[in-house]
Amino acid sequence: MLEKLDLNLELSHQEYKLQLPGWQRRLYDLEKACWDNKIGSAVLFEGWDASGKGSTISTLTARLDPRGFKLHSIQAPRTFEKNHPWLWRFWLRIPNYGEMAIFDQSWYGRVLVERVEKLLPEPEWRNAYHDIVEFERMLADDGIAIVKFWLHISKKEQKRRFKELEDDPLESWRVTKEDWKRHRKYKRYLEAAEEMIAATDSEYAPWTIVEATCRWYARGKVFRTLITALEARLGSAAPATHAESSGADSELREAMERAETATARGA
Repeated sequence: MLEKLDLNLELSHQEYKLQLPGWQRRLYDLEKACWDNKIGSAVLFEGWDASGKGSTISTLTARLDPRGFKLHSIQAPRTFEKNHPWLWRFWLRIPNYGEMAIFDQSWYGRVLVERVEKLLPEPEWRNAYHDIVEFERMLADDGIAIVKFWLHISKKEQKRRFKELEDDPLESWRVTKEDWKRHRKYKRYLEAAEEMIAATDSEYAPWTIVEATCRWYARGKVFRTLITALEARLGSAAPATHAESSGADSELREAMERAETATARGA
């Protein structure tokens, strides 16, 4: 399934810069509407190391009201967390009514890293599929909008990005021996990801696979998908869209371009 994706899809940087202020404004309006209508949302980011999860989340949240969302960066469970049912630590992070919870990795680590690295016996990670489906069903039944992204790049592209980061003195720390170890197991992770998506995709918690070779295309797809999902969840309560870019959008775009220019000059 994932191997058949067209990973050459692109969006030009110029077009991305023109569209971004409108996406950000619309997402802000929807965040406000969800807050007013007490509609929570859970936005999950899974995908390959170096596929752009962190930078996409940063762009996604740059113009949101920080009071309306929480970002959870999920790591391996700590010792005391292992003394509870495995989903316990995620129950503690579900969004309040009206709040958006963004997960940089999530409960899917159970059927990805913990599966491939053999940190669990097979019956435990297989049982996790049922746990996840029921967990997400309960969230959806309580009115929470669930949006799940898998950012996909090829093994060749991942290797290129790792080497590019390693060649940058300010970024080389981001690539670890564990990253390269997982890279060598790309095929095993691919099989796990495909099974995970097939087993947990549902009408109330669908997966969106994001072709992430082009970062501008990937971010655009994430924005459009999340905007569409929140509009659908809000229904008639969704705020009206702006037919054309307003002066505020133009000012925001110009401010962003000035900031980019200043950063380039200072580099």
